[in-house]
Amino acid sequence: MKKIIAYNRVEAPVLKELQKKYDVHFFKNIDTGSDPEFLKQLHETEGIIGLELPVDQELLDRAPNLKIVSNVSVGHNNLDIRELSKRGIMATNTPDVLTDTVADTVFGLLISTARRIPELDQFVKNGEWITEAVEPEHFGTDVHHKTLGIIGMGRIGKAIAKRAHFGFDMNILYHSRSRKPDAEEEFSAVYCKLDELLKQSDFVCLITPLTPETEGLIGKQEFQLMKKSAIFINGSRGKTIIEQDLINALQRGEIAAAGLDVFENEPVEPDNPLLKMKNVVTTPHIGSSTHETELKMSQLAARNLDAGLSGEKPPNLIDESVWE
Repeated sequence: MKKIIAYNRVEAPVLKELQKKYDVHFFKNIDTGSDPEFLKQLHETEGIIGLELPVDQELLDRAPNLKIVSNVSVGHNNLDIRELSKRGIMATNTPDVLTDTVADTVFGLLISTARRIPELDQFVKNGEWITEAVEPEHFGTDVHHKTLGIIGMGRIGKAIAKRAHFGFDMNILYHSRSRKPDAEEEFSAVYCKLDELLKQSDFVCLITPLTPETEGLIGKQEFQLMKKSAIFINGSRGKTIIEQDLINALQRGEIAAAGLDVFENEPVEPDNPLLKMKNVVTTPHIGSSTHETELKMSQLAARNLDAGLSGEKPPNLIDESVWE
């Protein structure tokens, strides 16, 4: 029976099925560099499935029998793809199945921030609503018919554009590595340079993967280009922005508000100034976190794993050259 490691999160029904076929060893939130049981199993494992396990040269040196790493996520910045490919080890992810769920989360953040829903929820629950009509200092801003700038027009970016265009009659601007004619035709999206998008957008939504090119993509200069009334939404990864520059921009009133599902350090530190700001809506990296979607992600990751360990091409191979 082939030995595999399951790490951090594999949904229970999927884990149960894997245990019927493999010798499964499950680990959660351990120090992978020093945990003796993990290191023992790693030396013999042929497959890894899970979430946010850092797979680098050091780990790979300790896994001489490894054939495949199956990420239970669409992002794969935790994997050293170059080193994996160099060693002929397959790496896979779980695209598509989480697209709509993440788009829902991002749009929920956008609406919640614009209409100040979490803040005003507490306003009511704290017993501060004492007159029938709330005062103007509690007013939010409209979402409909505004301009939404999307940075990263991939699958999720297009799903956000769809919601904005058809649901809220928003004007769509976008910036990405390449033009997206389908998005331009379907959502009347307009491609523009990043600086122009930042200057013109009422809402700026960042939804790029984390790569060396996108790390620190949005910082001091970019926040200064935005409208003072702009709302910034980050549904990508925390390190795609310079977090301290966002804090400074909010404190100085250079932008109006922010909605954040991701942070530079996760879990976010309790003394992070963003947590004290009423004009910042925060969620704990829950983009894909629904029961239905997490199950689909685990199922797809298991299919990728099964294929790789059976000598077949996984459906979601990240680097196709490994199979050539």
